[in-house]
Amino acid sequence: MAKKDYYDLLGAAKNSSADELKKAYRKLAMKYHPDRNPDDKEAEQKFKEINEAYDVLKDDQKRAAYDRMGHAAFDGSMGGGGGGGFQQGGFDFSSAGFGNIFEDMFSEFMGGGSRAAQQTAALRGADLRYNMEISLEDAFKGLKKNIKISTNAACGTCDGSGAAKGEKPETCPTCHGHGKVHARQGFFTIERTCSHCHGLGSVIKNPCKTCSGTGRVRKEKTLSVTIPEGIEDGARIRLAEEGEAGLRGGPPGDLYIFLHIKPHKLFQREGSNIFCEVPIPMSTAVLGGEIEVPTLDQTARMKIPAGTQSGKQFRLKGKGMSILRSSARGDMYVEISVETPVNLSKRQKELVEEFQSLEKKNKSSPISEGFFAKIKDLWN
Repeated sequence: MAKKDYYDLLGAAKNSSADELKKAYRKLAMKYHPDRNPDDKEAEQKFKEINEAYDVLKDDQKRAAYDRMGHAAFDGSMGGGGGGGFQQGGFDFSSAGFGNIFEDMFSEFMGGGSRAAQQTAALRGADLRYNMEISLEDAFKGLKKNIKISTNAACGTCDGSGAAKGEKPETCPTCHGHGKVHARQGFFTIERTCSHCHGLGSVIKNPCKTCSGTGRVRKEKTLSVTIPEGIEDGARIRLAEEGEAGLRGGPPGDLYIFLHIKPHKLFQREGSNIFCEVPIPMSTAVLGGEIEVPTLDQTARMKIPAGTQSGKQFRLKGKGMSILRSSARGDMYVEISVETPVNLSKRQKELVEEFQSLEKKNKSSPISEGFFAKIKDLWN
């Protein structure tokens, strides 16, 4: 049976560019791949044929020979059922070039990213974390603060390349710049990090003496951090590209500022609201009056009605925390704590005793009287 034309197998014209051939091949390889067509012999055969076709046409010399002589150019060098990239009884994806395109295509399909993206990730500098503690007032007002961090920065002698001045890194001869090598083990092809270049894809023959070929040196730098008004405890601020410099000119990582707000002596925060417990004298609670209470930016005056009890809450609208990315503010809640007087003088005690005798007649303590009445009912 005559072999099918390689261009027809790929659905490409004879004058197609290398990129057009690659695009056509990837589309068909995705369609007919055995993982997507289990136990489908027809799809398996089609997959073999398109790989045989692309294995020839992606190589400039093989393609030129095929264009001149057709299949006859490879008689004796390609066995029936597949060109040099296949074995009887299974696939061998280690043929020159095919492993690379297979890696690119199916790593993207499985969410792993392309080889170029993986290599960039290998060169990228590490992200850094900085823990910052601020006061509640700082979180309310916002602030700018300088911080110092010690990190791996780009080497100034070699501009981060890792090579001596005037020289450049060379493509790794073992992995040809891919950072990965493939080894066949029976049915499978195993991918490993290249041991020659350690996955970087390039080697340096004459390394920079300042950074020993890494492209990085240890350095302390000062950064300005802006803390916005209304920031929450545990918030994270990202400073893009302020992390470690990448290896040999790779992109830098990021710096993450993790914020912790210190406990306050007077206030407790819940979201945009502030809570504060304020003690008042018993006389003010009984007679009523006006008190001055602290807020985060100033003091505020508040009226206390006569007969106010401990635990009573008053709301001061718009006196709470700043709200992130807003001009509005939360509210402040003042909880009253009535203070029992201590160290009374003789006259004060006489007055309290007189008040106590009148209290029973006038029933001016309904809460406590009601409570003890319930206890009587309980035991009777």
